Amino acid sequence: MSDQRPAERGDLLPYYEDDLVTLYCGDARKLTPWLAADVLVTDPPYGRAWRQSSIKHRSGRGKSSPHEGIQGDTDTTTRDAILALWGNRPGILFGDLMLTPPPGTRQVSVYVKPPDAGTRGAFAQVRRDLEAIYFTGTHGAGIGGRSGAFRTNASNVGGNAGLAAKAGGHPHTKPQDVMQELILLTSGVVADPFSGGGSTLVAAKQLGRRIIGIELEERYCEIAAKRLSQDSLFGDLVRVSSTGATS
Repeated sequence: MSDQRPAERGDLLPYYEDDLVTLYCGDARKLTPWLAADVLVTDPPYGRAWRQSSIKHRSGRGKSSPHEGIQGDTDTTTRDAILALWGNRPGILFGDLMLTPPPGTRQVSVYVKPPDAGTRGAFAQVRRDLEAIYFTGTHGAGIGGRSGAFRTNASNVGGNAGLAAKAGGHPHTKPQDVMQELILLTSGVVADPFSGGGSTLVAAKQLGRRIIGIELEERYCEIAAKRLSQDSLFGDLVRVSSTGATS
């Protein structure tokens, strides 16, 4: 791992680098090495001004920590600025089904969260356990294909809180098997300009894919770097092979 660099320096020295992954700490609107990639796979700020108060676990084992929110999540300006830089090239990104799809969206699929997710803020006795997956730019088209619903095959994930705990604390962590499935729909070098705790970076590395990541907050760069440096990368999350089978 290279010397760690604080986000405010904005230079081009990687925060973390190995044979497959290069991670920079800074603002993706200013640090642009990711624009050299072939496909965008990312989990950006949705633009819903998300925050979280302390939540008491149903098991009775204490409370989850409050979170003041994600930088750039006030509205969709940050997300849309990144997409404008990316242009009409293939992109896959997550979002909120209640908000307007990003510019250039060609298809909307859904991420079906773990079975115990979405209980907080449930409305009309229905859990909020779905998120949008937007396909933007140019992708292959034709007849057939897989379902538009993406689910994790991991057991005992523990909802979003459990995923965040396993990944070191980022509140919007996605399962690695879901990220692998999305990456397997693409080819070439992957770009993730909102790397967060590193789930997309880890998924790409497990698949042997080259990826360039940018993350604004140094605390999440540190989480991602630690995950990428580990010999065993969260074996409880299912690994998807290049044939689409799970192991």
